[in-house]
Amino acid sequence: MFKKAVEARSHQRLSGADRKKLKRSLKNKFPRASESDIDSVLPPKVEIAVAKFQNRVHVYGVEGGFPIFFDIDGRGTDIFPTVYALWKVPDLLPSFMLKGGEVSRYIIGGADLMFPGISIPAEGLPSFIAGEAWAVKVPGNPAPMAVGITTMSSTEAAKAGLRGKALKIMHYYHDLLWESVECPYVPNVGFFEDVVFEDPTLSSLQVSDSYSGANDSSNDQQNGISDKENGQSVDVADVLSEPSSALVAQTNSGNEIAEEIAAHVDDLKVTDDGSADQSIEEDQHPLSTEDVDTLLEKCLLQALHTTVKDKDLPMPGSTLWSNHVLPCRPSGITLDIKKSSYKKLSKWLQAKSSTGLITVKEDKYKKESILLSVNRKHPDYSSFKPEKRQVEKTVQTGVPTVSESRSLRMLEVVEVYKPSVHVNPILASVGADTGKLYSASEATDIVFTYVEKENLVKQTDKSIVVLDPILCDALFKGAIKKGTMYPTEIHKRDLGAAFVNRMQAHHVVTRGSESVVRKGGLKTIQIMTERRQGNKKVTKLSGLETFLVDPEALASELQKKFACSTTVAELPGKKGHEVVVQGGVIDDLAKHMIEQYGIPKRSIEVLDKTRR
Repeated sequence: MFKKAVEARSHQRLSGADRKKLKRSLKNKFPRASESDIDSVLPPKVEIAVAKFQNRVHVYGVEGGFPIFFDIDGRGTDIFPTVYALWKVPDLLPSFMLKGGEVSRYIIGGADLMFPGISIPAEGLPSFIAGEAWAVKVPGNPAPMAVGITTMSSTEAAKAGLRGKALKIMHYYHDLLWESVECPYVPNVGFFEDVVFEDPTLSSLQVSDSYSGANDSSNDQQNGISDKENGQSVDVADVLSEPSSALVAQTNSGNEIAEEIAAHVDDLKVTDDGSADQSIEEDQHPLSTEDVDTLLEKCLLQALHTTVKDKDLPMPGSTLWSNHVLPCRPSGITLDIKKSSYKKLSKWLQAKSSTGLITVKEDKYKKESILLSVNRKHPDYSSFKPEKRQVEKTVQTGVPTVSESRSLRMLEVVEVYKPSVHVNPILASVGADTGKLYSASEATDIVFTYVEKENLVKQTDKSIVVLDPILCDALFKGAIKKGTMYPTEIHKRDLGAAFVNRMQAHHVVTRGSESVVRKGGLKTIQIMTERRQGNKKVTKLSGLETFLVDPEALASELQKKFACSTTVAELPGKKGHEVVVQGGVIDDLAKHMIEQYGIPKRSIEVLDKTRR
């Protein structure tokens, strides 16, 4: 992230109130940190300075120019610790462990962290969500070497087969933020003990012009493209220690630094970590062709038992491979169809089709194999016992996790459906509870269970379902005009939606530990700006109860955010309250509700009467 030159807009010391506000933000952002951890990086009796840049990046440091935290948008919501801070408090953030020094070469060159470069522990990939701050470590060294944010959740990563980008690196060892000042604290272990500021003249901080720019420059570094753009840079040591100091113009060659550090990475000494070395050797050991064929067979049967449902058929072969077969492979194992005896996915599927396990046909237009059906009575299918995947559980401790702290403001809205008199016969036939609320997928599973039980799939076309009297009445009774013939069959892709439409819509709104079920569709939040006497603008916000937002607490929060007066009034003739904010803040208020309270954008109605 710290690459292109940008001029500091201002630099100042934090007041007592701002210092307390910063500490509160850090406690909310890093719930793993104790009070003593915060005091160790921000001592109570030491002056704290902040350098504000034109791209909204704020860099906080203690007296003497020691950078501790940086805020990428200046709002206090995206604060990250520097490598210096993590050396003092290594457990401030959860961390990914690299597979070895070879992977760290790319990190210190500015590349993002990919899943194949992560050493997966024996208990499996740790639980995380997208947008969380994580650190990066190398084996045998407790000191983190980089900081970044996750690009996807652990569940999404498992579905993707542990491929793709895991961490977007925001700051790393020996980048330009690192080079800005001389570090007074260096851990005397492993990776860093041989690399201690060989070139003290590198003292300029360069930050990217935009948040998205970090991604582009990281990709350039990974592809071997050097970034030699010249520009003004800011001496953070002077900015943080002497607010009146002038800006210093200086340029750096990032590739030369990366090559110099990479030379030290080769000399990495890992202390007493035989298990890590053993896991690396196991990952690097290639599988034989017979092993790959056996693994393919096992993964396919596991997928057919666990994730491939009859209602999803027909299914493209590529979807079967990426969404079902690959996620079933063992952790840490790379499954490549090219290393099997089949060499191609289509040939492998045709071979399985010839055994009678599955039915496959070739799509001449898309030139792809299509899975039509699964023979669940096949001996191979019947004799296979699927493995039970362990569900990731969060260990409850006295300190709340990052996910728990965010859940207080994270909103979850789920559409559910209540059975009606039309579909009750279908539920009763399969033994389902007629008084329970079902999600759309659960309701779809019920109707397909009925289809399978009554053997209603058309024999000449597996994608068509023949309607018996009970299913026909459930889907179309009362919806067909008089004199019109009732349909006799329906396509599988339309069956689930038609069945769900015959049920009563409800929605479940959950925020933190509070949850409520309401009938009908989800109502919207209304934000309106109008003029009052004296040509003054006021912004009204109503419908908050729908999303479990406390009007009183929100009014107090908005009063501080917009530095204006706010009131809460009861809506006339309606249930609920509205928050009245002095001033025309309609756009900022809508953005605040989306970012801070997770309100979907489509659930916010905005009306500005002052523009008419």
